[in-house]
Amino acid sequence: MEIVKDPGNDHEAILTHMVETYEVLLFRTCYMYLRDRDLAEDAVQETFLKAYRALHTFRGDCSEKTWLMRIAVNVCRDMGRSRWMRFVDCRVSLDLLPEPAQEYDNWNSLDLARAIMKLPVKLKEVVLLYFYHDMTMREISDALGVSASVVSKRIKQACARLETILGRGYLHG
Repeated sequence: MEIVKDPGNDHEAILTHMVETYEVLLFRTCYMYLRDRDLAEDAVQETFLKAYRALHTFRGDCSEKTWLMRIAVNVCRDMGRSRWMRFVDCRVSLDLLPEPAQEYDNWNSLDLARAIMKLPVKLKEVVLLYFYHDMTMREISDALGVSASVVSKRIKQACARLETILGRGYLHG
C-alpha cells in the first residue's frame, strides 16, 4: 500500500491502517504457528510494535503484507525458541482454528487444519502463507527470507506430507 511509503503520513495513522487491514491475517498465521490463542495475540501485538518502530526503514521493496508477515514469522520463531514454550500446553481446540482465506471444494477445514498442525515448522509456514493467505511464491520468499525455489520445494513437500496424512486424492479430488 502507498500509505507507508508516503513520508507525509503520521505514524499513528499508518499503524491504525495496518492493524485494521492485517490484524486478522496475522492472527491466523500466529495462531497456527504457536497453537495458542493468547500467545498468538501477543505475537500480533509484538509484530505491530516492531513494525511501528521500524516504519522509517520500510523501503517499499515488497508489499506491507509481506513485510508484516516476515516480522510476524520472526516473532513466532523467537517465541517458539523461548524456554517458556517448554511449559506451555500447545494443544489446540480445533473449533478455535482460523479458517483459510479462501474455501477449497474438496477440503474439510478441520481435517486439513489437524494435518497442517502435524507438519514441521518450515513446511507449516509455507502452507499457511500460500494457502491461507494467498501469497505468491515471491511474497513468501520475501517474507521468509529464502529463495523462491526453496518455497516451491517446501510447498511440494508439504502437499506430499498432507497427502500421506489425509490420504491420497484428498487434496486433488
